[in-house]
Amino acid sequence: MSEKDNLQNADGNNEQNSAEIQDQSNTTNASNPTENEQPTVETETTETETAQNSNPAEESAAPKKVDAHVEEIDESNAEDAEDEDNSQRHTVESKDYHAMTMGQLVKELDYLLKHHKIQTIKSQVNDIKTEFNDKFGELLEEKKEEFINDGGNEIDFYFITPEKKDFNSLYKEYKSNLHAYYKSLERNLKDNLDNRLRIIEEIKGLINVEENINTTYKHFKELQEEWRNAGPIPRDKYNNAWNTYHHHVEIFYDFLHLNRDLRDMDFKHNLDQKLKIIERAEELAQDNNVNRSFRELQVLHKMWKEDLGPVAKEYREEIWERFSNATKIIHDKRQAYYADLDKAYEANLERKEEIISKIEAISKDIAKTHQAWQKKIKEVEALRQDFFNAGKVPIKVNEATWAKFKGAVRAFNKNKNAFYKNLKKEQYDNLQKKLDLIQVAEDNKDSDDFETITPLMKKIQNDWKKIGHVPRKDSDKIWKRFKAACNAYFDRLHAEKNAANKEQFEAFDKKNELLDSLGKTTLSGNVEADIETIKEKIAEWQAIGHVPHNKRFIEGKFNKALDELFGKLDMDPSEIEMIKFENKLETLSQPNDTSLLDNEHNFIRKKIDEVKGEINQLENNLLFFSNVDDDNPMVKDVLNNIENHKATLNTWEEKLKKLKEMY
Repeated sequence: MSEKDNLQNADGNNEQNSAEIQDQSNTTNASNPTENEQPTVETETTETETAQNSNPAEESAAPKKVDAHVEEIDESNAEDAEDEDNSQRHTVESKDYHAMTMGQLVKELDYLLKHHKIQTIKSQVNDIKTEFNDKFGELLEEKKEEFINDGGNEIDFYFITPEKKDFNSLYKEYKSNLHAYYKSLERNLKDNLDNRLRIIEEIKGLINVEENINTTYKHFKELQEEWRNAGPIPRDKYNNAWNTYHHHVEIFYDFLHLNRDLRDMDFKHNLDQKLKIIERAEELAQDNNVNRSFRELQVLHKMWKEDLGPVAKEYREEIWERFSNATKIIHDKRQAYYADLDKAYEANLERKEEIISKIEAISKDIAKTHQAWQKKIKEVEALRQDFFNAGKVPIKVNEATWAKFKGAVRAFNKNKNAFYKNLKKEQYDNLQKKLDLIQVAEDNKDSDDFETITPLMKKIQNDWKKIGHVPRKDSDKIWKRFKAACNAYFDRLHAEKNAANKEQFEAFDKKNELLDSLGKTTLSGNVEADIETIKEKIAEWQAIGHVPHNKRFIEGKFNKALDELFGKLDMDPSEIEMIKFENKLETLSQPNDTSLLDNEHNFIRKKIDEVKGEINQLENNLLFFSNVDDDNPMVKDVLNNIENHKATLNTWEEKLKKLKEMY
C-alpha cells in the first residue's frame, strides 16, 4: 500500500472525532481554527468580565472544523502518538507484492515479522495477505475443477500447499503478536488518557484559585510539564485531547490576571519557535520530494501541537494562516504526485487488459495434441507472470480487472482440462494395448526358439514405443513388467551367443599366431610354388573360422601381410587381386547373415557401372579424332586407357561371378 493509502486509511480505530472529550462550557465562541489547529477567538469582553461571567468547570473546546490538508496530518500523527515506535511504519518498505509468487510472499512476510515492530507492518501484511489469498484462491479453483473432472466428489475435495501452510502459520503468529501488543498497550493508554483529562481539569481550575499569581503560574508550568510526560493515549482521543488542552491553556493565558511579563515571555518564546517551524514548512513547500516533505511536515505539526503553547492574540491568525498555507502547498503537490501515479496505473490497466485479451484468444483456439497444449500452457503461464509484473491499476477497477483475469484463466483451464479428460480415456486404451504386449512377452520369455521369437520380441518392443502414454499411476508398474519379461528372454539369448563367442575368441588367438608365422614366411623364388604356399596360408586362415565382431581388425592385418608376400612375386596383378578377393569373400560370409555379402555385391555392381561409363566416355572421345592417324600420341593415350578400363572391368566381373557363387 502506498503512503497515500496509509494516511487515507489510517486504521479502523481512527474514527474522526468519534469520542470528543466533553467538558461543558459557556464560552462556545472561544474557538479559532488558526492557532494550534483551533485557537480561541475571543469576544470583545474584557478579561475580568470573562473570568467573572464564566464557569471554568463547564468550559470545553468549541466545535471545530479542520481543513482536509491538516486533517490528514492530524490522523497520521494521532496514530504515531499512540506508541513512540509507530512512526517507524513510515520507513517500512512496501514492495510490489502483486508481482511476487506465493513462495516469495511467504518469505517477505517472514522477513517483516523478524525485522520490524509488529505494530508498524499492518499495511504491508494486509497487502501480502490480499495478494497471497488471491493467488492461492486462483490455484484452488483450478485444482478443484481438475478434481471434479477426474470424477471426484466436490465434498471430498481438499487441497493445500507447503506455501499455504507456511503462510497460515506466519499470519497466525502475526495476529497473535499484534493482539498481545494491543492488549498490553490498552490499559496503559487508558491510564494515560485519564491522567491527561485530570491535568486539563486542573488547568481549568487554576482560573478560580485565590493565591499569589507567581504561585499559580508555577503550578501551571508544573502541569504543562506533567502533560508533556503523560505518555501516549488512544489514537481516536489524541486530537480532541490536545485541542481541549490548548483551548484551556489559552484561556489561562488570556483571561487570568497573571503577571504579563511572564505571559509575554512565554508568548515570545512560542512565537519565535513557531516562526521557525513556519519557515521550515515554507522551505519544504519548495521541495519536489513530496513524500519526504510530507513526513517532515508531520513532525513540524507534532512540534506545533505538542511542544509549543499559544502566542499573543494579534499573531495567532497570521502565523496559523502561514503554516496552513505551506501545509496546503505540500498537500496539493502530494495529491498531484498521486494523480500522476494514477495515470501510470491507467497505463498498467491497458497493459493488463491486453494480457487478458491474449489469454482469451489462446483459450478460444482449441489445441488438438498434448504438445500443442503444453505450448499453450507455457504461453498462458508467461502471460500470467506478465500480468502480475504489470503493476498496480486504479483502485476503482482493481477488483473488476482481477475478476476478468481470473475468468480468462479459468476458461483456458476448463478447455485444457476437457482435453486431458479425453486424453485420459486414450491413455486407458493405451494401457490395455501395453498389457496385451506384456502378455506376449511373458508368454515367450522362456522360449528356446531363438530364430522365431527374437524377431517377435523386437517387434513388440517397437510396438510398445509407438503406443503412447498411459495413466501416470500405471506407467512405472507396467514398464517394469514388460522390461522384466524382455530382459529375461534376451539374457538367455545373450548367454547362448556368449557360448558361441567363446569359440570366436579362440579363433582370434589362433589367427594371431598364424599372422606372426606369416610374417616370418620365406618365399622360394618359384612363382608357382610360392603361390601354392600363400594359398595354403589363406586356406589355413579361413579354416580357423570367424572372430568376434570387435576383433575383425585382424583381417586387415592379414590382408596387409598378404600384400607384402604377393608384392614379392612376379605375376599378373589381376590374378593376385582374385586370390585376395576369394579370401575376402570367405571373411564376408556369415552364417544366417548375408548382409556383408549384399553390401559387397552392391559395391561391385556400382564399380562395374562406373568403369563401363568411363569406357563409353573414352570411346565417344575417339569420335573427335576420326581424321587423325592412329599413331597420334593423344589417340594412342585414349586407346590405352580404354584397354586398361576393359581389363579392370573384366576383373570386377570376375569378382561378381565369384561372389554369386557364395549365395
